[in-house]
Amino acid sequence: MTTHGDAVGPSALSAVPAATDEKLQVNAAIDPSDRTGGAQVRPVNLENVPPALRGLASALGRLRTALGAVAYPLALPSADEAQRVGSALIAQLDDYLLPRLSRPDAPLLVVVGGSTGAGKSTLVNSLVQAPVSSAGVLRPTTRSPVLVTHPDDLAWYSRGELLPGLTRTGQASTAPDALQVVATPAIGPGLALLDAPDIDSVVDHNRKLAAQLLAAADLWLFVTTAARYADAVPWELLTTARLRGTVIALVLDRVPGDAAAEIAAHLGEMLTAKDLGSAPLFVLPETDLDERGLLPEAAIGPMRIWFAQLAADAGARSTVVRQTLDGALAALAPALAGLAEAVDDQARTAQALDERVEAAYRTARRTVEDGLRDGRLLRGEVLARWQEFVGTGDLVRGLESRVGQLRDRLVAALSGRPTPARNLQTAMESQLVTLLRGVAADAAEQSYSAWQAHPAGAALLEPELQRASADLAQRADRLVRDWQQWVLELVRKEAAEKRTVARGAAYAMNGAGLAVMIAVFTSTAFIPTGLEVAAGAGSAVAAQKVLEAIFGDQAIRTLATRARTDLLARVEDLLATEAARYTDRTSAVRLTTAHGTLLRQTATEVETAREELALTGSGS
Repeated sequence: MTTHGDAVGPSALSAVPAATDEKLQVNAAIDPSDRTGGAQVRPVNLENVPPALRGLASALGRLRTALGAVAYPLALPSADEAQRVGSALIAQLDDYLLPRLSRPDAPLLVVVGGSTGAGKSTLVNSLVQAPVSSAGVLRPTTRSPVLVTHPDDLAWYSRGELLPGLTRTGQASTAPDALQVVATPAIGPGLALLDAPDIDSVVDHNRKLAAQLLAAADLWLFVTTAARYADAVPWELLTTARLRGTVIALVLDRVPGDAAAEIAAHLGEMLTAKDLGSAPLFVLPETDLDERGLLPEAAIGPMRIWFAQLAADAGARSTVVRQTLDGALAALAPALAGLAEAVDDQARTAQALDERVEAAYRTARRTVEDGLRDGRLLRGEVLARWQEFVGTGDLVRGLESRVGQLRDRLVAALSGRPTPARNLQTAMESQLVTLLRGVAADAAEQSYSAWQAHPAGAALLEPELQRASADLAQRADRLVRDWQQWVLELVRKEAAEKRTVARGAAYAMNGAGLAVMIAVFTSTAFIPTGLEVAAGAGSAVAAQKVLEAIFGDQAIRTLATRARTDLLARVEDLLATEAARYTDRTSAVRLTTAHGTLLRQTATEVETAREELALTGSGS
């Protein structure tokens, strides 16, 4: 630890530890409110970047694009933190990393940060010997951040490449995006001071802006007081700075003379415990301000000399820039690993939610298949209408020996009694529609319950999802009618090649089509019960014998199989549309499943480029 009594050389700043492997926490304190994962990507102009840095800048540009594409829409514990860290990384790329790579020789930016009432504005004014930043008793005092630079460096800070989201102004402003730029020869060329808002301001925007400005610093000058140096918020930001490898110097302000040694020693112990023991420490005694509101020269003189030395030493400034730049780049890899894990978490959760829906609608499809297989659809009204259509009694009992007579009876029935045929078709339609409405309703309710049991799923639900679609009944009606028409056309097409039909029974095809539908309703697994034994079994045989008489045995099986397959395919489409009401809500997550891989790839590219560049000379 070095105190203000020594003329500290700028080279002492190079001893700050490198970033560690913490992931999401590295940039947790940086939370600019106007940055999101979907923020517009600003193209990287490699022409402005020195040739030696273009590989790294290109990799950072790809990283910026990847971060801009990532979102975390599902309500998961990792989502909010990932969104916040992703926004912070985008801000740091835009505000600092890409601009600094384009001009590594640009003036050194010293951001003066600290707690409310720590005396930041008074310190900046005292360092430049002019009241450039408003200081006072009312809090928060600093309405907009104030950047003080030498006139020779005014062009760089006025262009807006650094902190491009802030609008430059020449006077104090209350606009939330304003940055007041003041030029004065009192500060040496090559160095600028930025008076940031309070890190613990009661104004939410001020706190976020302070964190954003600190993330854009080449050097943090952290100001605290003898009464506030142990507060939690400053130490959180100091830890963030250490993890990011930012060069730090500290000012302990308003220290009572009789307690200076004791307080400085205690603060030094705390800094050492946080791996910040090498950071320069300036201790300013409690003193009266002069008539201009500035600290007396005896108090501020050593720090003014220190900054003058830093401004005059291009090598020292370059060391600071390279160390902070390298630290910020090194911190990207672990932070991006955390973001990639959060993306994977989103993808896994979306898949789990989709699987719950798929299971519910798979059960619905299986119920329909079982309904066709076990003969339940033949019972009740359908069975009665089939018996009415083909006749009962002697007809059913004589089917085995009088197939030809049955065909004639079928023709007569169609030509003389059209109503039974239509009644049968309507009964089958009603039975199928009822089944489809039931399974769709059950699947919707099961899916709703399954998602409701998961926090991420519950956040996606709306009340109407608990029921089948409002137009499900109409779509089911249309499905069955279209299928029935398709079966009739199938039978007609098949019968067109049968001579026996062509010679006088072509108009019997409607009846044959109905028989095919009955065959679909009475699979080989049909097991009738009670009074249905004779009539039900006889009906199944009747359908088969009618078709055998007209088409032949193999054709019967082929027609029934094709009709059943087509019906199930239509049911599959209907239920898939119903399931999509749920899965469409996770589709955005499914589209980002590759983003985790992309983040890892770009992180590797950036880290490889950083190691090859060896900004700090170590290559790591």
